Amino acid sequence: MRCALVSLVALGFVAGNAGPTAAQSSGASPAKAKTVTIGLTASQTGSLNVESVRQINGLNLWVEQVNAAGGVKLPDGTAVRFAAKFYDDESNKDRVQSLYTRLINDDKADFLISPYSSGLADAAAVIAEQYGKIMITTGAASDSTYQKGFTLVYQAYTPASRYLTGAFDLLAKLDPTAKKVAFIHENDKFSTDVVNAAKAYAVSKGFQVVLFEGYDSRTTDFAPFINKTPPDTDAVMGGGHFADGGTFARQLFEKRAKAKYIALLVAPPEPKFAELGDAAVGVVGPSQWEPLAKYTAEAARAAHLTWFGISLADFVKTYTARFKEEPSYHSAGGYAAALILQRAIEEASSLETQKIKSALDGIDLLTFYGRVKFDTSPKAHGLQIGHEMVYIQWQKDNRGKVVKQVVWPPEGKSADGVYPIRR
Repeated sequence: MRCALVSLVALGFVAGNAGPTAAQSSGASPAKAKTVTIGLTASQTGSLNVESVRQINGLNLWVEQVNAAGGVKLPDGTAVRFAAKFYDDESNKDRVQSLYTRLINDDKADFLISPYSSGLADAAAVIAEQYGKIMITTGAASDSTYQKGFTLVYQAYTPASRYLTGAFDLLAKLDPTAKKVAFIHENDKFSTDVVNAAKAYAVSKGFQVVLFEGYDSRTTDFAPFINKTPPDTDAVMGGGHFADGGTFARQLFEKRAKAKYIALLVAPPEPKFAELGDAAVGVVGPSQWEPLAKYTAEAARAAHLTWFGISLADFVKTYTARFKEEPSYHSAGGYAAALILQRAIEEASSLETQKIKSALDGIDLLTFYGRVKFDTSPKAHGLQIGHEMVYIQWQKDNRGKVVKQVVWPPEGKSADGVYPIRR
């Protein structure tokens, strides 16, 4: 069984490679230095590999940048630098709790960031709370984790209950006569939470649910589900993660499914989804963040919010240069989770858990990733209430190239939605 510890210290993302601090450059006395360890697991292997690798890339970029800038300065002059340590959880929930326990007890992690996926993050959250460690969850949208009385677990993603609601709002705008929807979804915690909430929202908006089916996470043949879909279905929604979502989209295309609108979870926003070619065209996906989004310091001032951190343009530029690919929302989420922790440490002027918890409870920011604000009520402490989804659709440009466009909400769109899907 693989259990190799991966440390960003070994990859050069710590202070030794960061260059001189401002104090050293000016000739002033060098600041006291302290290295803080962020512990996490990441799916280097297994079914969640694509999304998880991008999430850890985002975190890696933040570690590199904050250390290169001299770290976070505390009032006593301490320069706090960061090192991240993680194990490969192999996309396996059964490994997560033992690995997070090891990170805390053996590796002395000061703070935690969640693994990718709601199921794995939910398991990790139990350990964080048990050991009194603050955890920022990213790549994890299920609402239920924040309904268990945890006090130190904070969510970066828009909750699952709001994941597909905008897809219905977009459909209603594109075709007010569309009424029949089929849900075909992965039978995992995240996807089930999303579609249950979306189903309730759809019914409240007057839609008729003509099919509601779940499939095993290892499913590769979606023909039985596609064949069950009534031919007069207006929309197909669901999916789960990247591997199954891409296969599902391809098979919907190959079988010439008659639905006029398709909205799937997780897979469509990934840049690799474009490799499906014509099978990608028309597919809508909810995204936590997109490079085309319009989050700026000017927007923060207009909304009377505090702006914090790197600009969206700089994030895209530096991430692309560093990893030779366009960042996905998983990449942005990994960076944003650490950025949230950075802001809380700066606000607390301390590394003490309770002071940082108080700072997190009071956060209301706009970042390149969007708004960040947490529910602080006992019934849903740590649930994300500030961040909103954007919806992308793959379209063809005037040269016939498959490109991604933001089509919802109206104030953030880069193109109008294409409807119906042309098969």
